[in-house]
Amino acid sequence: MKTRLENQYLNIAPGLTNPVKNFVARVGWECPSNIALIKYWGKKQGQIPLNPSVSFVLHQSRTILSMEFKVNNALSMPQLDYYFEGKQSFQFRKRYLDYLQHISQYLPFINQLELTIKTRNTFPHSAGIASSASAFGALALAVCEAERLLFNTLTDEKSFFEKASFLARLGSGSASRSVMGGFSMWGEAFFPDDSSDEAAVSLAGIVNPVFYTYRDSILVIYAGVKDIPSSEGHALMNHHPFATARINQAKENTRELLHVLETGDEPAFVEIVEREAFSLHAMMLTSSPSFILLKPNTIAVIERIRAFRKDTGLPVCFTLDAGANVHMLYPDRLTETVQPFIISELKAFCENEIIIHDHVGTGPVRNAVQP
Repeated sequence: MKTRLENQYLNIAPGLTNPVKNFVARVGWECPSNIALIKYWGKKQGQIPLNPSVSFVLHQSRTILSMEFKVNNALSMPQLDYYFEGKQSFQFRKRYLDYLQHISQYLPFINQLELTIKTRNTFPHSAGIASSASAFGALALAVCEAERLLFNTLTDEKSFFEKASFLARLGSGSASRSVMGGFSMWGEAFFPDDSSDEAAVSLAGIVNPVFYTYRDSILVIYAGVKDIPSSEGHALMNHHPFATARINQAKENTRELLHVLETGDEPAFVEIVEREAFSLHAMMLTSSPSFILLKPNTIAVIERIRAFRKDTGLPVCFTLDAGANVHMLYPDRLTETVQPFIISELKAFCENEIIIHDHVGTGPVRNAVQP
């Protein structure tokens, strides 16, 4: 059964089959990564999430992409040259090319493009920052820009970013949230009214200003490759004994967090965010086969963050993605107190003492930067 946006874009697709012959252009986008507060874990066919998720985009941690394209009407599938940080990458090229062919059902003109795509990240690989979210977000924005240039469509901001989110989701679920600025939610829920499993929606106008001041100090506990890719971890939710309970918990946590984000209740924010972080890893520990992504130093850092909060009474907390690294969250007004604590108490637990300081960002940027 086709979903609402899928039907809409498939119906539009026949009108996107005849791009201007020999048209040449170059577009550039910067797209941030994001950190989930309510975790997405488990999905249905078509990259549809089992539960809603809520996140904010980072400011400094982003993928910078340029895409040069030329229309070649003789082609029946896209041609792609791909460079990552100045070097050809055949592994990433295949992933991008497979993705472009997949989304061509919604953008048929892609099959008539000769493409050169260059990307670079502003953050280290394996730093606990979701590079697939920023990468597919940037590419989805670029192909929507190509559609706009070729067919004079997507001229209003809402339709542009909704389609970009829809397409980004098909490359990486969390990428659907990266194309939105500030805080966003992906997944159908009781609120907002336009919430959807197909694309993320912005929470602008809902979130209390205090949360836009939040910083994310990323403590890189382990910079190696994870024992199990996230895609395999998601699949283990299909027969998980606690899947139903987890889905219901995530929905309830979403309801509570949306209220907290609106009211500015920082102590409640701390409680929900840490509950979600542990719940994500509980699903990994109890799946079949089970797996552990946390490291001893992860636990050591968490214990010290909690002790620091107990001793000071400050609203600092942590969250975790599907990995060992710890994201320490706190409002900017506490920076002069928290960062010395990070240096003195937590830095020694980080691999090569790597810490990345970031904060809530405003979202993607259209530009012409050469990566």
